Amino acid sequence: MNSQPSAWTVWPIAWGAIWVGALTALAVGLIIGLVGFAVGANEVAEYVDWKELRLLTLAFSIGGAFFAFVAGGWVAASIAGRRRSEPAILHGAIVWLLALPMLLALAAAGVVGRFGGWYGGLVAMPSLSAASGDPNLAEAMRNNALATAAALLIGLVGAVLGGWMASGEPMSLTYHRTRDRLTGPEGQPTTKASL
Repeated sequence: MNSQPSAWTVWPIAWGAIWVGALTALAVGLIIGLVGFAVGANEVAEYVDWKELRLLTLAFSIGGAFFAFVAGGWVAASIAGRRRSEPAILHGAIVWLLALPMLLALAAAGVVGRFGGWYGGLVAMPSLSAASGDPNLAEAMRNNALATAAALLIGLVGAVLGGWMASGEPMSLTYHRTRDRLTGPEGQPTTKASL
């Protein structure tokens, strides 16, 4: 029998918080997408055309993809009560992972276009036999795939940052080095006299 303590620390996952975070991300993304349509930023188009992309459209698309998942990651980590950055970031990333199949289901239902044009690549691609009549279809499909990949990765970054913000820890990559020195064995803050 191994009597040595394990070096791994379990990070419990609060699935209820993650579901609420994923639904928050979808709701905020939908609201940003609909506001974009209302102000004329998001145009109804079947394919992304980089030559005709306006700055306002780009701002709403990138902002919508980013801030929707920032909100989702923040809500999940806040509800879960994670005060360390690592478990909070994990909750944000899982929100993004859970939202992906939801986005695919919305794409299959044909309503993902309400989120803006950046998620157009999630919709089924036309068959190659139908593509033989249009020489620009391959370029349009490539642009859609590129825009969708960018929107998804920007959403992942937003979810991770949202979880990190909810933890309340400083956004510094070196903070973890000093964090454990500033807390005692029970996780309570130490005084300068005890250092």
